[in-house]
Amino acid sequence: MTSTPAILTERLTKRFGSRTAVSGATFEIPRGTVAGFVGPNGAGKSTTLRMLCGLVRPTNGEGFVLGQPIREPHRYLARVGALIEGPAFYAGLTGRENLEFAATLARVSFDRIPGVLDLVGLSDRAGDPFRTYSLGMKQRLAIAQAMLRDPELLILDEPTNGLDPAGIREIRDLVRAIASLGPTVFLSSHLLHEIQSVCEWIVVIERGGLVYEGRTAHLLAGADQGFVVGTDDRADLETIVQLARGAGHDADFRDGRVHVRAPKEYITELSRAAADRGVVLTEITPVQASLEDRFFELTGRDS
Repeated sequence: MTSTPAILTERLTKRFGSRTAVSGATFEIPRGTVAGFVGPNGAGKSTTLRMLCGLVRPTNGEGFVLGQPIREPHRYLARVGALIEGPAFYAGLTGRENLEFAATLARVSFDRIPGVLDLVGLSDRAGDPFRTYSLGMKQRLAIAQAMLRDPELLILDEPTNGLDPAGIREIRDLVRAIASLGPTVFLSSHLLHEIQSVCEWIVVIERGGLVYEGRTAHLLAGADQGFVVGTDDRADLETIVQLARGAGHDADFRDGRVHVRAPKEYITELSRAAADRGVVLTEITPVQASLEDRFFELTGRDS
């Protein structure tokens, strides 16, 4: 069954009364990938993840996790690790004791505990009470708990929510370390630069419906962000704007340079036109597309 997708949804829909939280979402997550799940607040990300974990039943449509239908979660949950909401542990127990309690409930050998503690970087704090942990440590302990069963699929809902930059980096590095061990990782986040840096596959939803699914690199390649042009003379910058706009491209002044939104092939034409006007270009720098830019384009949002 390893050729089947880790996750497959077909017109997945969830309604709560008159409100539609997820509307006909159809997407696929290949096995062995680190996949990001992004969308505005209220887009249906958490509801979708809850349906995948058997916590919420779909109203319509279907989904499959590791080849098994989500309407029968008992057939696959033993092979799935998940952190859907904030970590829930006993404050007075140590990190290790909390994992022992979780392992007992999951019928997992305690022999797994040292390995997952080492994986998340908490071996030296395993004997400390949970209440003394920072938010980042609590998140990492929750991921350690999700890894107790050595899952084939790890689902993480906003694992960096509320963390400072150092904590965000720790989770990012941890996700990469887990992915190197083989499982598929599916994580939601509103931090688009983090998704871009760690996820090779991405699913974008808006108002409960699918906007994009596929490789992150392909999504970014679809955006031509243009380039910036610099000169030593302000009047020459105005000439560049006129040339670009005359060729049918958007151009405007920002931070002392001209930003031209045009295919990179236009650079040669612009350079020649500028030279014909006696304009010396001191800079031509292509602008790298960002996931944030593409996200706003796909969802039709400007902020």
